[in-house]
Amino acid sequence: MNKYLTTKMSVVLSLAATIPAFSDNSAPRKPNIVLVLADDMGYECLSVNGCLSYNTPFLDNLSRVGIKFNYTISCALCTPSRVEIMTGKYGYRNYTAFEYLDVNERTFGNMLKDAGYATCVVGKWQLNGQNTKFKSGNLMERPLHFGFDEHCLWNVEDEGERYADPLLYENGKKLTGLEDAYGPDVVQKYALNFIERNKEKPFFLYYPMILVHSPFVPTPDSKEWKDKNRRLEKNDKYFKDMVEYTDKLMKELVDKLTDLEIMNNTIFIFTADNGTHYSLTTQTINGPFHGGKGTMPDAGTHAPMIVYNPGTVKQGFEYNELIDFSDFLPTLADIAGIEIPKNIDGKSFYNLLCGNTHTPRETVFVHYDPLKGGGPERWYGRFMRNKEYKLYNDGRFYNVIKDVLELYPISENNLSADQKKIKESFQIELDKLPPHYFKQPSEYKKQKQLTE
Repeated sequence: MNKYLTTKMSVVLSLAATIPAFSDNSAPRKPNIVLVLADDMGYECLSVNGCLSYNTPFLDNLSRVGIKFNYTISCALCTPSRVEIMTGKYGYRNYTAFEYLDVNERTFGNMLKDAGYATCVVGKWQLNGQNTKFKSGNLMERPLHFGFDEHCLWNVEDEGERYADPLLYENGKKLTGLEDAYGPDVVQKYALNFIERNKEKPFFLYYPMILVHSPFVPTPDSKEWKDKNRRLEKNDKYFKDMVEYTDKLMKELVDKLTDLEIMNNTIFIFTADNGTHYSLTTQTINGPFHGGKGTMPDAGTHAPMIVYNPGTVKQGFEYNELIDFSDFLPTLADIAGIEIPKNIDGKSFYNLLCGNTHTPRETVFVHYDPLKGGGPERWYGRFMRNKEYKLYNDGRFYNVIKDVLELYPISENNLSADQKKIKESFQIELDKLPPHYFKQPSEYKKQKQLTE
């Protein structure tokens, strides 16, 4: 274990000692919240989750002194997941176009800003709808509109490069002089500065990372970075460097919180928006694992998740129940000690973080229609699932423990009595939802072709 972990994380406090960090009755200051959302980094990318291809020592150790979540289910693609996590609502209610967040929505940024938090978003934005009919108004004002006092972001107005010589905007102004800069480093520096400036008051840092999304190019720790002509060289081999650079940035971020002596009053959450890019194969303790971004099996929807606070989390605790992406917003409301908004779909897991009695979810639901009506390059549909079984809106029913690739739907004739009961209960839940407006795709055929 590294020096940081042995000196800063070794003491596990009792629940009685943690109450001041959370309770408005015993402490005037609300806890800080840092929510990190890695981009295209599936569950299998962390060494602690069985990865053999990449080394993530800091996140591995953080999971051992925090809570490691083993069943966090995202949507299958970036924008649907981001819209859901930010609003606490399922996509059929507020997902209107790719790369767009409806201006009528209220996010966790709005909620926490109204609760007195200093708010900031850094990293990847991609929510202004610059390629849709919804483009209107000053795009630079969108982060502020959604509750963020400050921002340092890629893909606010023009896409541009995100890694070497990046196109970034800071509080509405295009940054210059970044010819030798690395995009993730620039937004990381702004995040650390925001924390430093707001250490005396409660703050919310939402950090949707630029890493590890394609293109797969060198990082400053790659030997090729020294050659300016190779900094945008594309090769899948650089994905390893990008995962490991993510781990490095997370250590720097948590070290900053610790050095400022505010880690005890900060809830740090690390997760990812969807599965790994489909061009990549990760070696794991269970064999090769093919990325499934944009698809609805676990390869596209199983996200890593770690929550850490040295005053709250018991060392070595793994949570083996379901977490839905809609659950983050109500949990953040509970952490801040404010009323959970009405008309959302999520379920708070705040009690779990406090060490109190927590009733786990029995099911999670995913609505996925990234291009509003689907298309040949994307799968789309809905599913209801528990840890073992999954039912799609077109009737396909899988045991996702035994058939993780979802190649063999269980036929009605082969259902056991228990399986039939589970399937029927899932169908009842699906039938409660408004009708789906997309066509029924031949998803099984597409999924089978991809895995062959």
